[in-house]
Amino acid sequence: MADRYPGFTGTAERPSHTLTAPPSLTPLLARGALLSPLKHPHPTATVPPTRLVLPDTRVDLARLAAYERVCGFATGADALPVTYPHILGFPLAMRIMASRRFPLPLLGLVHTSVEITQRRELAATAAYELTVYVEGLAPHRRGTEATVVTEARVDGGVVWESRSTYLSRHGRKRQDRATEAPAAPHGPRDTEPLPTLAEWRLAGDVGRRYAAASGDRNPIHLHPLTARLFGFPRAIAHGMWTVARCLAEYGPRDAVTVRAAFKAPVLLPGTVTYAAEGPAFELRGGDRVHLTGEVRPLPVESG
Repeated sequence: MADRYPGFTGTAERPSHTLTAPPSLTPLLARGALLSPLKHPHPTATVPPTRLVLPDTRVDLARLAAYERVCGFATGADALPVTYPHILGFPLAMRIMASRRFPLPLLGLVHTSVEITQRRELAATAAYELTVYVEGLAPHRRGTEATVVTEARVDGGVVWESRSTYLSRHGRKRQDRATEAPAAPHGPRDTEPLPTLAEWRLAGDVGRRYAAASGDRNPIHLHPLTARLFGFPRAIAHGMWTVARCLAEYGPRDAVTVRAAFKAPVLLPGTVTYAAEGPAFELRGGDRVHLTGEVRPLPVESG
C-alpha cells in the first residue's frame, strides 16, 4: 500500500495495542499540556503507528441520557446518536495525542473537521470494539493537520467510523509555503446562506454541561477565565456539541455519511441560528458562519 501521508504505514502494517479500560481524560489533558512546549510540529514528522483497541465497550446509559439532553436528542430509545461513538472513542484518541510520539502540541490544537459514516442504527445496549489511530499528517495553509480515525465494530464488522482533522497552527519558512499544495476547501459548501429554521439562545454553562456528559473538559469550554488564557474573550462551545446539536435538529437517520467543518468558535453565552436545506446545514451567528455540514444517506444494511 502506498503511503498517503508522511508517517502513514498502512492499516495492515500497524501494530495494535489492546486496552482493558478506557483511559482517564484528566491525566491525559495534563500530560499533553506539559509536553506541548517540547514539540515542534512539521507535516513531514512521523506519527504514532499503533492502533489502540478497546474491546467490549458498553454504553453508560445515564451518561448517554445526559449527552442526549444537552445536545437536543430525544432520550429513551435504544439507539445511539450518530455522534456518540466519537465520545466513546475520544479517550483513546486523547491517549495518542497526549503521548510523546504524537508530533503536534495538544495545547492549541484545533478541531477543524469531522466526517462520520454510520452504516446502520447502533443500539445503545450493544457492545462495541473501538479502534483509534492517527492516519497521518498533512500541510495546511496555517500549519500542520493530523487526521485521527475512529472505528466501531460489532462482530468484527465496521458499523461506524469517523475521520477528524486537528490543526496545529505554526509559522513556516518561505520555502515551506512555496512547496505546500493548495489547501482543500474546509467544508461541504461555501455558497449563499441556507434558509434559517431555528434560533437558539445558548446559556453560559453549555460547555460545562457538555463536558460533564462527554468527558471533554478542555478549559476553553468551561469558564471565561480559563478561556481567556487561550485568547478567547469568553468560553466557547465544543465543536462536536455544535455538530450534535445541528444533527439533533436535522432529524434521525440510520445509515448516513455526515461531513462538517468548523469555521469559527461559538462564544458562550450567545445566540446562533440553525439553517438547513436538502442535505446541507449550517450554524450562524449574525453574518458569521460557525459550522457548515451535510448529511447524505447510505443504503441500509440488511440484518
